[in-house]
Amino acid sequence: MRIIVAIKQVPDRDAQVRIDAAGKWIEESDLQFALNESDAYALEEALQLKEKHGGEVVVLSAGPERVGQTIREALAKGADRAIHVACGDLGARDALGVARLLAAAIKPESPDLVLTGLQSEDLGFGQTGVILAELLGLPHATLILHVDVEGSDSSQARIPQARIKVKRELEEGWFQQIEMPTPAVLTIQSGGNKLRYATLMGIKRAKTKEVRQLIAAELGVDAAPVVILDRLTLPQKQKSTQILPGTPKEAAAALVEKLKFEVRVL
Repeated sequence: MRIIVAIKQVPDRDAQVRIDAAGKWIEESDLQFALNESDAYALEEALQLKEKHGGEVVVLSAGPERVGQTIREALAKGADRAIHVACGDLGARDALGVARLLAAAIKPESPDLVLTGLQSEDLGFGQTGVILAELLGLPHATLILHVDVEGSDSSQARIPQARIKVKRELEEGWFQQIEMPTPAVLTIQSGGNKLRYATLMGIKRAKTKEVRQLIAAELGVDAAPVVILDRLTLPQKQKSTQILPGTPKEAAAALVEKLKFEVRVL
C-alpha cells in the first residue's frame, strides 16, 4: 500500500509573529518553524496503516530549502522517502495554486491513499486537501480520525481496489462511519492518535533516505492565484471574563474542555 502524506512547515505556535513591511505576510527571517499539527496526525495515521498492512509512506512538502528540516523529521519518524517541491513563493500561492503543485507531484506516484492535515496552522483555510482530491479525480472525506483497510493482505506492497472504512468527527460529539474505495484523499483531524517521537535510530536512518526534489517552475502548473491576500493584521488584544455555570464539578469539566479545545494549552 503506497500512502502519500502532504505535510506543511509552519511557524512554531509559540513564535512571536510580526507583519512584514508590505503588510501582506509575516516576517520569516527570525522565526522558528515546525511541522503543522494536523499534518503530524496525518503522518501518524499513515505510519500505523503501514505497520498493519505493509507498503510505504511517502511524505510530500512544498516550500523553500528550510522545508528540508521538517521532511527529515517525518523521515525520522518512519516515512520511507520524500518528495520536496522546491518553491520560494509558496506564501504568494492560494489553496488552488498549492494543490496544483501537490497534484503534479502526486500523479506519477499512483498512490493508494493521499493523506493531508485538515488545515494549516498559519492560514487555516482547510481547502488544499479537498481541492487536491478534485484535481486528482479521487473520492475524498474530511475530518477523519481513524482509517481501517478492509480485505488487505500485509504481504502485499500494493492493494488493488481495496476499500477503507473511515471515522469522521461531526458536531456535538457525533461521529460518522463511511466506507470508501481506494485510491482516495483524506484530510485528517488532530487528536485521532497519539503522536510518536523520532528515535535516535530513526534520526540516523533519515539521513540515508531518498529525498527527491522537484522544481515548482518545471511542473507546468498555473501559479496565478484566484484568491489574493490584500492585507494581514494582528488580532487586537482584549480582556474578557466568562462565568462557568453549574456545580464545581461541572464548571471544572467545562474549564478543562475550554483549555483543551479553545485555548489549546492541555
